[in-house]
Amino acid sequence: MIASEGIRLDDPRPLSVATRVLKGLHLDGVLLAGLIAVSVIGLFVLYSAGGQDPQLLTRQIIRIGVAFLAMILVAQVPPKLLRLWAPWMYLLGLGLLVLVLVGGDIGKGARRWLDLGVIRFQPSEIMKLAVPLMTAWYLHERPLPPRLRELAVLAALILAPTVLIARQPDLGTSLLIASSGVFVVLLAGLQLRYLISLAVIGVAGAPLLWHFMHDYQRQRVLTFLNPETDPLGSGYHIIQSKIAIGSGGVFGKGWLNGTQAQLEFLPERSTDFIFAVLGEEFGLLGLISLLIAYLWVIARALVMAVEAQDTFSRLLAGSLALTFFVYVFVNTGMVTGLLPVVGVPLPLVSYGGTSMVTLMVGFGMLMSVHSHKKLLAT
Repeated sequence: MIASEGIRLDDPRPLSVATRVLKGLHLDGVLLAGLIAVSVIGLFVLYSAGGQDPQLLTRQIIRIGVAFLAMILVAQVPPKLLRLWAPWMYLLGLGLLVLVLVGGDIGKGARRWLDLGVIRFQPSEIMKLAVPLMTAWYLHERPLPPRLRELAVLAALILAPTVLIARQPDLGTSLLIASSGVFVVLLAGLQLRYLISLAVIGVAGAPLLWHFMHDYQRQRVLTFLNPETDPLGSGYHIIQSKIAIGSGGVFGKGWLNGTQAQLEFLPERSTDFIFAVLGEEFGLLGLISLLIAYLWVIARALVMAVEAQDTFSRLLAGSLALTFFVYVFVNTGMVTGLLPVVGVPLPLVSYGGTSMVTLMVGFGMLMSVHSHKKLLAT
C-alpha cells in the first residue's frame, strides 16, 4: 500500500528523521540538495566579488533564507489551488504592469518599479510565474496538441505582459517571460507546421524588432558582434569579463586573488558579471563545478515534470525547469561573449533578493506538484 505522499505504509524499513521531515514539508531532497549547493557556491564567490564586505554577505544570507522559506511555504499549496489561483494572479500582475507604465518609479532610466510605501517591487517578477501558470491553466482541460484557435489565445496571453514589460524598457525580463509561456506551448505538443511558421515569422519580423528597439538595446547587439569597436564604452563590460575568465586558466588565481574583481576593473562584478569572478578565481574547474550543480537542479526538475500526473502540473513544472535553464544559459552566454548583454542575473549566485525569491517560489511549485501527486496502490 502507498500513501498519497509516496511513502509505502507496509515498508518495514524505518525512515530517517531527515526523510520524514522532507516528506512532511513536501520537499524533494534531491532538488533541495542541488539548490543548497548552488547557493553555497554563490556565497563564496559573492564574498570575493563584493570586496569582502561582511554586511553585503549577511544581507545575501538573509535573502537566501527568505527565498528558501518562500519555497517551503509554496510547497505546501496543492496544485489544485495553484490552478485555481492562476487566472487571478495573471490579471493582478497585468494590472500592476499597467500601473507601472502610468505612474511607476523610474530608476536607471527605466520605469519598472511600484512604490507602495511599505515595499518597492517590480511587478514583472510576478509575471515570471503568472505566465506559465496561466498558459498551463488554459490548456489543462483542452485537447492537445493545441489547435490554431487555442494558439491564438495563448499568443495573446503571452504577448500582453511581454509587450508591457518591453516598454518599461526591460528587454531581458520580457524575453524570459515570453520564453516561459512558449515552453508551455512547446511542451503541449506544438505541431511541426506551426513551429516552421513561427520560425519564418521570427526571421521576417527581425527588422521590425530592430526598428522598435531602444538605442541602448541596439548598441548592445552591435557590441556583441564586435566589442572592440568601443573598448572604453559599450564594449568595456564584455572585454573585461572575457579577460577575467581567460586569465583564470584551468585552476584559477585563488579565492580573493582575482585582479579584475579585486582591483575593480570588472563592472557589475557582484551581480550580472559574477560568473566572470568565479572563472578568474576558481578557473575552468570552478566554472564546471557550478554548471554541474545547475545541471543537477535542471535535470531533477525535468524528472519531476515528467512524473507529474495531470496536464496542468506537467506543463507548469516543465516550463519552470526550462525557464531556469534559460536564466543560466543567458547569463553565462552574455558573460562569455556568446550572447548580447541583457541584464539577466546568475540565478541564486548574483547579489539580489527579488529575482531569487521568484525563482525559489517556482521551485516551491515544482515540489508541490511532485509531492502532492496521487500514487496508485500496488
